[in-house]
Amino acid sequence: MFERSELQLLKKRIEEPRKFIQVVMGPRQVGKTTMISQLFKQSSKNGLFESADAVAASNASWLQQIWETARLKLKNQSGNEFLLIVDEIQKIANWSEIVKKLWDEDSINNIHLKVILLGSSRLLLQQGLTESLAGRFEIIYMSHWTFNEMGQAFGWDEETYAWFGGYPGSAELINDEYRWKRYIADSLIETSISKDILMLTRIDKPALLKNLFELGCLYSGQILSFTKMQGQLHDAGNTTTLSHYLKLLNAAGLLGGLEKYSATKIRKRSSSPKFQVHNNALLSTQEAKPLSEIRLNPSEWGRIVESAIGAHFVNQSIRENYSVYYWRDRNDEVDFILEKQNKIIAIEVKSSYSKNRKGIDAFIRRFNPSRAYLIENNGLSWKELLRVNPSELF
Repeated sequence: MFERSELQLLKKRIEEPRKFIQVVMGPRQVGKTTMISQLFKQSSKNGLFESADAVAASNASWLQQIWETARLKLKNQSGNEFLLIVDEIQKIANWSEIVKKLWDEDSINNIHLKVILLGSSRLLLQQGLTESLAGRFEIIYMSHWTFNEMGQAFGWDEETYAWFGGYPGSAELINDEYRWKRYIADSLIETSISKDILMLTRIDKPALLKNLFELGCLYSGQILSFTKMQGQLHDAGNTTTLSHYLKLLNAAGLLGGLEKYSATKIRKRSSSPKFQVHNNALLSTQEAKPLSEIRLNPSEWGRIVESAIGAHFVNQSIRENYSVYYWRDRNDEVDFILEKQNKIIAIEVKSSYSKNRKGIDAFIRRFNPSRAYLIENNGLSWKELLRVNPSELF
């Protein structure tokens, strides 16, 4: 079975003396639970794995009960350490306060119970961690699968990855594209929106959120103001509502909006978003045409390629600690701007050969970036870029 790199990191951390709660977060269907199964097989430590997915949010006593069970198992075993692993922890009301109380009790009483918390709602997890558990945790973020991982696990080439994205659970369905699209829509998209957003956050217009998601996926790789979007959305609401919903979709690892690069933060935040899916499967699922037709149209295929590169950058940005923007000034545009520790990288993606450097040259004159890349078939190609960890570009 394929192992993601985070498995070795988690194994190393649980072998260290008990000091921090390990928090594993990431979108649904990226392998968090599978990694825990692999951890149990490779570790000599005993443990208890429980999921809050089917537990009522109001049942806060459930967490107390399984913690007490883990303490009892630790007391009655021969070893002096025990693992307690809780999946979808964000489903439990006031989970962070409960975890803080129980963790601190164990610390005071010298109980060697090591804790791993898993969750798919990054926004709710981070809120709980910062509010109650400051100084008590470390985060391991698991992104959508990269091309290198899908290639190693399933033998995919770059074009297959650009269209079908990075959901490993759907890999065996790609020969039946209609079935694959239904699986992504029903089992992944609907579940993520319903369980990670609608059930856990107050949403006054759920139909609007779903409509925004579908439209945003179709426009992945394109800049579109919320004002213009209102004309294409049913029951559109105001731009503040749309911006809030987009942030929720982004925190769930589904769809984000890149801000325009500027030297000032105020201008970045007031810019029109460039929509960007976190996994290109989300874009392809919304497309009515199959891959065979899209591939014959250079402009449509170019949009798929640019979105795949954007998803690659966004997915790695949390783990590698850099920011992703776009830039536009009148007719000059650069697809992606990466920023890390005051270093700026400009990247323009061309799926076919092009001599047009107008946008990237204008950006270089204005901002003097550390590096600039024109991604084209005659130089560094988009296929090669998918194989590169974006942090290596700096």
